[in-house]
Amino acid sequence: MNQRPQQRPTTAPAPRPAASTPPEIRKLAEELIEVMSALLGIIEHETELVRAGKVREGMQLEGRKSELSRRYMVVVENLKAAHKMLSQTSPELLETLRRHHDTFRAMLQVNLTVLATAHAVSEGIVRGVNTEIQRRNIPNTYTATGQRAAPGPRNMTPLAVSRSL
Repeated sequence: MNQRPQQRPTTAPAPRPAASTPPEIRKLAEELIEVMSALLGIIEHETELVRAGKVREGMQLEGRKSELSRRYMVVVENLKAAHKMLSQTSPELLETLRRHHDTFRAMLQVNLTVLATAHAVSEGIVRGVNTEIQRRNIPNTYTATGQRAAPGPRNMTPLAVSRSL
């Protein structure tokens, strides 16, 4: 989906001090569930749009998806630092996080499959167009033995494709 170079956010998130109390850890876990849910909603919407052939509309979700992905990574890193305390104080919350994350991964896999399929289809179309252009540009000549002559490099015309929609 990402055809343009990614732009880095101008301000990096301030590092959050490690969660040290059960309420802080619970708040981190709730934030992770919130971020995963929001990201999952965008991913599902993007998947629907790409399946419907509305790639341009799907690309408009890129900014929000990038921001949520960044937040997701920050929260995951913070929770990794507090994993031991989380497993000791709230094992049921840890299990809820795991189940939610499994659902998140499954939907992300569906999204990646749809995007890969769209990419393969578009690549197949471009290759087909290129083959047709090359076939039309190559002169039909034959050798003395009646075999079709192989075209020289000067007969090959490159195909230029603009990646911006």
